[in-house]
Amino acid sequence: MKTSLTKINILLGCIIALIVIIAAISLFRTAKETEIKVEVSDRIDVTPTIITAMKEIGEWEFLSITDEELVDTVRKGFFSDDELARIYYGKMSLGINMHKTSPHWIRQKGDSIVLTLPPIELLDKDFIDEARTKAFIESGKWSDADREAMYRLAYGKMLRRCMTESNINTAKENARLQFGKMLKAMNINKYEITWEK
Repeated sequence: MKTSLTKINILLGCIIALIVIIAAISLFRTAKETEIKVEVSDRIDVTPTIITAMKEIGEWEFLSITDEELVDTVRKGFFSDDELARIYYGKMSLGINMHKTSPHWIRQKGDSIVLTLPPIELLDKDFIDEARTKAFIESGKWSDADREAMYRLAYGKMLRRCMTESNINTAKENARLQFGKMLKAMNINKYEITWEK
């Protein structure tokens, strides 16, 4: 009785071992026939989300310039001359307005992104701080129209002094750096930045 139980146990053990071996061979063949391929794509999709996020920035300042101008005028009189000299202070912001981008300002070119940005412009046209304007010399009577003429003169001087090609190029370079950082943060490493005429 004991020997027949032992024989049955051995026989069952062999059957179980045979089933395990067959299953292992079957799994090995299936795994060998299955290939796993990993493909790396350099393609970058310009999604509407990226475009919207960039356009929502609105006005972006890339260079701030502070300036002061001394403007004076003399009015010849019969007995004495009237003189008015004022110091004007201003802060000019040079940058771009993302709402002024052209329809295809961002596009894909091969494995790169090309951005065509609007030109650098003066972001705030009201840059003279009139609260800080100081009368340096004021003799005689001056009208509001006289003061307005001096304001316009100071405005023109500041524009000529600050809206130079050198300052515009500095603002462009700062824009390239800032856009580069933003694109790299979005995992876009191949890009080209151009400017509208």
